[in-house]
Amino acid sequence: MKIAIMQPYLFPYIGYYQLIAAVDKFVVYDDVAFIKQGWINRNRILVNKTPYMFTVPLQNASSFCKISDTLIDSKLYQLWIKKFLKTLDQNYNKASFYEPIRSVILEIFKRDYTTIAELSRASLQQISEYIYIDTEFVGSSSIYNNSELKSEDRVIDICLHEQATVYINSINGADLYSKENFKQHNIDLLFISPTLIPYNQSTIDFVSHLSIIDVLMFNSKEDIKRMIQNFILI
Repeated sequence: MKIAIMQPYLFPYIGYYQLIAAVDKFVVYDDVAFIKQGWINRNRILVNKTPYMFTVPLQNASSFCKISDTLIDSKLYQLWIKKFLKTLDQNYNKASFYEPIRSVILEIFKRDYTTIAELSRASLQQISEYIYIDTEFVGSSSIYNNSELKSEDRVIDICLHEQATVYINSINGADLYSKENFKQHNIDLLFISPTLIPYNQSTIDFVSHLSIIDVLMFNSKEDIKRMIQNFILI
């Protein structure tokens, strides 16, 4: 079995979905520390054809708090949704797939969430389903009970629990983990290196690494499925 383990990001860039598609089971790593100024509650879309950061309001965001315990600010959240949808309407209404993607996003926001982990995980699963990714999702906070372990040891423990034979990580983790240490447990450690294919954004210059929302607005499911497969494993 091939697995990946990653913090839940909010509507992340397409490379994140390539990682999901590359494995049989995706572990949403939600019982680790919240990362301020990271991608757990924010991402980028195009506004006036330039990158714009959107951010879900949180109540107790702190690096001393687990992602699974980080609360959405219920007083500001509904207003934020209205403003965010209006921003999408103003900037993507001429995109080829605006109507169906707006509906998908609205469906995600219709559900009730208490924590950012719940919302971000929902964005991952709903979009994955929409673009034909059938990977199984599990949450680390509800299964493994191994928070006393740290870094590589904890990842290996999760792999062993899942009887994984292959662990695939982001290329950014190449300096964090040892292939030899994983091999001692009969696990192959691989790193995914994505290739991002430019597409028509109705801009002069292509802007890469935007939220998957931007990709969805301008590309068909079939085209996105081909984009998702455009990576190498090292």
